[in-house]
Amino acid sequence: MDENAKRLQDYLLQQLSSSDDFVDQKLEFQGNCVWLYYVKSVSDEKKLHDQYIIPFFTQFPSLHDYSQYVKALTTLKKLPDPPSIVQAMLRGTAVLVVNQEVILIDAAKNENTSFGEATVENTVQGPKHAFSEDLSINVNLLRFRYNQPSLVTENMEVGTLSRTPICIAYDEKLVNKEVLKEVKKRLDRVQSVVIQAAAQLQLHLNNTKRSILPTMMVTERPDRVVFNLAQGKVAVLIQGTPFCIVVPVVFYDFMAGIDNFYQHYWVTRFLVFLRYLGLLASLTLASFYVAFTSYNPELLRVQLALSIAGSRAPVPYPSYIEVLFMLLMMELLTEASIRLPKTIGPTATTVGGLILGQAATQAGLVSNIMIIIVAAVAITNFVIPITEMHFSIRVFRYIILFMTALFGLPGLVLSFLGVIIYMADQESFGQPYLKIFLRSAKEKTN
Repeated sequence: MDENAKRLQDYLLQQLSSSDDFVDQKLEFQGNCVWLYYVKSVSDEKKLHDQYIIPFFTQFPSLHDYSQYVKALTTLKKLPDPPSIVQAMLRGTAVLVVNQEVILIDAAKNENTSFGEATVENTVQGPKHAFSEDLSINVNLLRFRYNQPSLVTENMEVGTLSRTPICIAYDEKLVNKEVLKEVKKRLDRVQSVVIQAAAQLQLHLNNTKRSILPTMMVTERPDRVVFNLAQGKVAVLIQGTPFCIVVPVVFYDFMAGIDNFYQHYWVTRFLVFLRYLGLLASLTLASFYVAFTSYNPELLRVQLALSIAGSRAPVPYPSYIEVLFMLLMMELLTEASIRLPKTIGPTATTVGGLILGQAATQAGLVSNIMIIIVAAVAITNFVIPITEMHFSIRVFRYIILFMTALFGLPGLVLSFLGVIIYMADQESFGQPYLKIFLRSAKEKTN
């Protein structure tokens, strides 16, 4: 074999052989031998099989004739150096070594038309595509968005009966080896009979079975996964679900919307501030209402205290019962909006919420101010970008409300501090949960 071709082959193996989707295929027939290299997640295997592999065995007795046939099919020119060839392969190009000559084949497989739009994590200016339920399509999208030879994909199976295919993706130059080792260890320990969703697998990977806070991120956005891969994190893709697990994560990851990567610096900081303000309001606003009305009304201005007292005059029970009643109604409306058919869900829950609020106020069951507070709590809860954190905050809200109903403002303060201490005690694959803001790949380059 020509020395340059041999050097290129060694370089390709060095750069790409650690990934399970790299194909190193040797074709031999009647004393003739050629080598074919490609990354199957981004290359069209059917095209390669029909136009290049079958003709080698059936149509051309000599390597010279086969070489001329291949050159006639391709329009790609030879790239100047091995790194450029590797980059081309990560975009779908195949490499054929025939008759001591390297030939590049355009075999790109772009699955962009197979994707739907993101429905859970919306963005204003970012990409609209979400993952699909096909594992090979999802790996294809990651490869096209993160076309680095250091991106490694490893295939595994989980579920003792379902044997669901999964793929671990990471950048071997940036990944924390201890985290990667722990991820593989936990995946090997999964003993569930059937695994069908990313959230289900997440429960089995979590060391703390009764944790309130999510210690792994489940996302439907390929661009978010790519940004996390660039930070040295590990992504787990599952066949049959349009969601991906990202580990490790810190609390700030759940507060960082995908628009953070596409907006200007100060706009991003302002949006992050709004999210934390919404988080604080969602956690404590209803509890503050109980504390001020039932325990410490003297802390309010006289006009506001009198207004609240006048609004609550017809309400026959304590403020914490009033708050609990309205919060539970809001939770039921939220659950109903999820379960109802899409065609009637938004209309039914909106009309139901308006009628319920107005009727409850006129009947003297709740005060007018309580309706405002519940609406504010509902709005602020949904400013958190990642859905999993919504549910955790909803649970913490009731814990703080319970403590406030028992002890007033001291109970509110102590329970809020308890929530922070609980967060500080958590970790995600060895990473402190309240680690100070992890810089994004965008910020590292600025």
